[in-house]
Amino acid sequence: MKARIATVCQAGRFYSLVEKNREYVMGLLDLALRQKPDLVCLPEAFTSASVDSTSCWDVAESVYGPTINAAAERAKAGKCYIICPVLTKRNSKVWNSAVILDRKGEILGTYDKLHPVTSSSNYTVFEKGITPGSEAHVFDLDFGRIGIQICFDVGFPESWKQLSKKDVRIVFWPSAYNGGFPLQVYAYLHHYWIVSSVRSDRSRIVDPCGRILAETDWHINVICRDINLDFMVAHYDFNYSIPDKIMERFPGQVEVRSYMDDAHFLLEPRDNGLTIERLQSEFKFETTFLYHERHRRAYRLIHKGKKPRTQKAAHGERPQYAKEE
Repeated sequence: MKARIATVCQAGRFYSLVEKNREYVMGLLDLALRQKPDLVCLPEAFTSASVDSTSCWDVAESVYGPTINAAAERAKAGKCYIICPVLTKRNSKVWNSAVILDRKGEILGTYDKLHPVTSSSNYTVFEKGITPGSEAHVFDLDFGRIGIQICFDVGFPESWKQLSKKDVRIVFWPSAYNGGFPLQVYAYLHHYWIVSSVRSDRSRIVDPCGRILAETDWHINVICRDINLDFMVAHYDFNYSIPDKIMERFPGQVEVRSYMDDAHFLLEPRDNGLTIERLQSEFKFETTFLYHERHRRAYRLIHKGKKPRTQKAAHGERPQYAKEE
């Protein structure tokens, strides 16, 4: 469940030719690959950025075109996954795609942007001819389940919620711009990692409580972080003693990040022998999602004029708002 995740930013360095944009970003990819990552994410449609064209057909490629082939060679050599966003020609249409290459350099899957932005004032043409995708696909990699959203998808909360319902652990967001606060909001609401890769300057790694843990800038264009997809966000209610107990029992083996303003803490095992399941079993605590759901169950019955049923939660009779004596 552990993975080293790398992401890059194009840092506003654009060229008038597809080939020059490809060459520049492949150089950033080479730098990222030197960090020995398990996955590298590249920016949205990076080859066509600032290339003068009247139609997306002018800059789109086949799925096995020169950009995917160049990235595939590097995925194979680096034995890592690469998310390579490019405009693709398929079935007589053009799509704003993110192609996932596996560790052998083969295509594992493709996500097509669900929400291309209008490029006409009457909303009849989108991104100079891009066809909208139809589904928020998920992809199972050897270290966990991921999802992808692209740029303007950030304005549509429903697709981010769909990914949460499909139990993704990381959402990758290739984009033309930084994205700002909404990425932190989605990470917080759905408790999954979000990793952006942008054409501008601030590619970010955001944790499942919505905190930015790493980001690029105009000068540092590649960042990398080790992530355990076996993590958990818990509510402090009934659990005030849990972080201390885990740190005492497993010193240095579990990263505990406390966000008291939110009444949340995040647990991320660092030791290969530890799992969230084991920690839950030993220390008796549940996810924030389950804590909220227990309340919903009671509310539904109350609204029906019924008495709430007894629920046996993992925390038992621990103090709700204080540490155990």
